[in-house]
Amino acid sequence: MKRRRWPLLTVLVFGYAFLYVPIGLLILYSFNESRLVTVWAGFSTKWYGELLRNQQLLEAAWLSIRIAAVNATLAVVLGTLAASALTRYRRFRGRTGFELLLTAPLVMPDVIIGLSLLLLFVALQETLGWPASRGFTTISIAHMTFSMAYVAVVVRARLTQLDPALEEAALDLGARPLVVMLRITLPLIAPALLAGWLLAFTLSLDDLVIASFVTGPGATTLPMVVYASVRMGVSPQINALATLIVAIVTLSVIIAGLALRPRRRA
Repeated sequence: MKRRRWPLLTVLVFGYAFLYVPIGLLILYSFNESRLVTVWAGFSTKWYGELLRNQQLLEAAWLSIRIAAVNATLAVVLGTLAASALTRYRRFRGRTGFELLLTAPLVMPDVIIGLSLLLLFVALQETLGWPASRGFTTISIAHMTFSMAYVAVVVRARLTQLDPALEEAALDLGARPLVVMLRITLPLIAPALLAGWLLAFTLSLDDLVIASFVTGPGATTLPMVVYASVRMGVSPQINALATLIVAIVTLSVIIAGLALRPRRRA
């Protein structure tokens, strides 16, 4: 048994090193004095100061955070409604088509989604005059179209495990459907809602391809700014920005883990 564990342990160590050593090097070189990201010239935090003075990066980051928050919130609402319809109503006219349309963004390439949404917005602008310009609104709608599918999958998996007798008992005791939804169903599926919200937020914050199609000259997201900067050469400010994102994500995961950890009864 001990001999068999060594190859598995070696593969695990190599796999984790392959994933996390580059991130560690990126964090290390964010404290590099040199402008060259591959040449160590001493410890310094000046690039974090340069990052805070980079107005373009700060505006792009604030825009991406606002889009991600709006997208995640609306995607959770629509995805939860879609998952409830598929779980509670086993048979209804158009169920197959509805389920197909809901899950299509999961497997459809981002280029196809971005191009189709761009054509849609152009057609709407020519016929209805809306949207007047492409930016925050169009990017939020575009992100919501595919984020909703991921949220629906997560919430639907939780709803299928939910005991319907709990809701039926509340209804038999005189509770209204809205009260049952707010006091029983939502608290029971709250972890799935939180997971769906975080997933939608991350997908929106990370998207580059779809946002490039549906945005205009007045709205540039953070991935677009980073991609344009990297094409001209990696700046230490990008390392500092990535380090801050890793720190925020790590802190968020720790807080979420502590919040969702089951409490021990005395």
